[in-house]
Amino acid sequence: MAQTIIFLILAAIILGCGIMAVTTKRIMRAATYLMFVLFGTAGLYFLMGYTFLGSVQVMVYAGGVVVLYIFALMLTGRQDKKNPTVSLAKKFAALVASLCGAGLFLFAIITHQFAENILTPPSEQTTPVSLLGEQLLSSDKFGYLLPFEIVSILLLACIVGSLIIARKH
Repeated sequence: MAQTIIFLILAAIILGCGIMAVTTKRIMRAATYLMFVLFGTAGLYFLMGYTFLGSVQVMVYAGGVVVLYIFALMLTGRQDKKNPTVSLAKKFAALVASLCGAGLFLFAIITHQFAENILTPPSEQTTPVSLLGEQLLSSDKFGYLLPFEIVSILLLACIVGSLIIARKH
């Protein structure tokens, strides 16, 4: 019963801060809300008994949020500038893109047959680190090599984009 209450509290924190992170107009507040989302995710890991994964989540993303703060301070100009207004057509396009993304997400969740034995609680079975490493670098059915490479390309694109934004005209 206590685990259910803690889960619901963490889920509410993650959902609320996630919504506030994407709807706020101030970049420092968005980074702070993102930090709370990441800490809430670490709390879920701790709740499931994955203490190592939870502590890695806190350590890695605490550094990531610090870097995000630094980029936010470097890339944004003075705070007294007025934000440009967004046209109704752009708001409609954003709404359509969001609905298409949500529809694609729901389609993938509903039609995909998830394997039930991928994650087991640590008390039932201990997974050797070598097996974890093989799955992370495997390109087989349950391998994570392709998602890892896609995320690395996305991060590289973000860095290049931030450099283009930051350069002087």
